[in-house]
Amino acid sequence: MWQIFQRELSSFFSAVLGYLVMAVFLVMMGMFVWVFPQTSILEGRFSSLDPLFNVAPYVFMFLLPAITMRGLAEEKKTGTLELLFTRPLTDFQIIAGKFFAAWVTAILALIPTVMYYFSVYELGAPKGNIDTAAVMGSYIGLVFLSGGFAAIGVFASSITSSQIVSFIVAVVFCFICYDGISSVASIPALGDYAYGIGLWGIDFHYRSLSRGLIDSRDILYFFSLIGIALSLAKLSIGSRRWE
Repeated sequence: MWQIFQRELSSFFSAVLGYLVMAVFLVMMGMFVWVFPQTSILEGRFSSLDPLFNVAPYVFMFLLPAITMRGLAEEKKTGTLELLFTRPLTDFQIIAGKFFAAWVTAILALIPTVMYYFSVYELGAPKGNIDTAAVMGSYIGLVFLSGGFAAIGVFASSITSSQIVSFIVAVVFCFICYDGISSVASIPALGDYAYGIGLWGIDFHYRSLSRGLIDSRDILYFFSLIGIALSLAKLSIGSRRWE
């Protein structure tokens, strides 16, 4: 698994695409947090990083599929997946290596945004007038959310040999898990079932962590989502052995 992880991470950053993806993420976050008047922190009355944490999930919704789309899909297209099967690696080790490489890449893209917290901390009136617990909780939520999206992306990449199809499928699944389920839960006709439906969505647990209260149920949800997505990916490439 470690060899796969190293290879995926180095191949991503050895190409211009890796740095381009991270640059686009940081530029977009900077524009939403500091420039666009509708979301700019400077236009608000309170010291808050809400614009960052409201927009980041939607950016990750496209960033993670872009990172994972070439993983297993390219291996299938070039025929190198069969070569991996001949090595002393289990299906899970192959999948886990690609998953952790994508997850670490997302975390690396997220780290530079921590400077926004220190900027708002210094600019607050009075200085330090920011809910640090909520910010830390939101960052933890983003880390787990990116892990969930990365796992979904790996699964999408495992079911096709086309990178474009993998990207589209991953974006659709990420959208359904994050925004789709919460949108269904908000339908007035569902009434008493709304809360139960909302529990299945990423948005519910992400917002829960963003309040600054780390609940084990939210952490368990994300680990379950990652486990299910990776298990489906393992099932997908496992079936390929018998084709």
